[in-house]
Amino acid sequence: MSPAEGSAGLRVVVQADGGSRGNPGPAGYGAVVLDADTGATLAERKAAIGVDTNNVAEYQGLIAGLTAAGELGASEVRVQLDSKLVIEQMSGRWQVKHPSMRPLARQAAELAAGFDRVSYEWIPRAENSHADRLANEAMDAAAKPGERAEQVKGAKPVQSAEPAKPTEPAKLADGARERLPANNNGAWVPPQDTATRLLLVRHGVTKYSVAKKFAGRSDLELTDEGVEQARRAAGRIAELGPVDVLISSPLRRTRQTAQQIADRLELPVQVEDGVIETDFGDWDGYTFEEVRQRWPAELQRWLEDPAVAPPAGESFETVTRRVRRARDRILAQHAGKTVVVVSHVSPIKTLVRLALDAPVSAMRQMFLAPASVSVIEYYADGPVSLQSFNDTAHLGALAH
Repeated sequence: MSPAEGSAGLRVVVQADGGSRGNPGPAGYGAVVLDADTGATLAERKAAIGVDTNNVAEYQGLIAGLTAAGELGASEVRVQLDSKLVIEQMSGRWQVKHPSMRPLARQAAELAAGFDRVSYEWIPRAENSHADRLANEAMDAAAKPGERAEQVKGAKPVQSAEPAKPTEPAKLADGARERLPANNNGAWVPPQDTATRLLLVRHGVTKYSVAKKFAGRSDLELTDEGVEQARRAAGRIAELGPVDVLISSPLRRTRQTAQQIADRLELPVQVEDGVIETDFGDWDGYTFEEVRQRWPAELQRWLEDPAVAPPAGESFETVTRRVRRARDRILAQHAGKTVVVVSHVSPIKTLVRLALDAPVSAMRQMFLAPASVSVIEYYADGPVSLQSFNDTAHLGALAH
């Protein structure tokens, strides 16, 4: 369950802890989710993670707690840990320098982006006794591989309750070593059900895209070339069909593109606000170089931190949260169907990034052409498959 699907306005406190007897040694974590208003325990998590370090276990506890809070439908989360390192790093005041913790910090940040509000607070160990007890029980199990480290209360299981073996590291582009998710053994897991297919179409060109200007919420029309691109995209979608549902961002350039598909497939166009383009605020209508000249400091901060928004605009963290919720709504409402989603650069790249479990920075390495088509398949039992990205073969000489 995503936060958007749960109880509106649920505020929780996540307390988490982790430890290792030997550092590295038999390690485990514990996490508890409390109702922020009543203090009632809503969920508990604990698990052995094999042989690892204190800091890795602490991050695993944070990830488990945030996951449980999301499954409970929380909208606001106050995170409390007795690890100053994790609190300072997640607050953005300290850099995450150790290679083994970068992917964990990134995973925690991705989970945090799914809530309306998240804050981080250091607390003394004495005030974190509930999570500390759970972590010690998990470490006991880690030291005795034949025993179980149960996840004990609330929401859905986060991972196997069996003591986990250390995962095989995967290579990152910069040479760092990244842990695979607990439910991923590094290989394709055959799905057991029918996929929900999203056919993602970027709108055709506008005068802003031709001039390479930021085009956020400006309600632009397609150029004549853009209309022809949309017509050709409709032909490509017809080849990939049959299509059950056609969805569009509310902006004019996407609705015009969607209408070409609607006319070809004889389907109504449904509008989904969640797949609208990023709001670039004061930068809308300016080229990147013009923004660099007018707002150099603001641009640099925006490039470095997905939590930073353009002046009067929207951050990529906010975009991720919005797009994730829209995706979850579409998948829930149209399970097992083929759905065309006509959208923009940022939302489509975000959907691809989430499908690949990639960091926000990966979006900079993606090029998405006007009227291109990308396909993602989602299976209810877990697997997600990126089938194609930035398909422009149908555009011929009109590809940009």
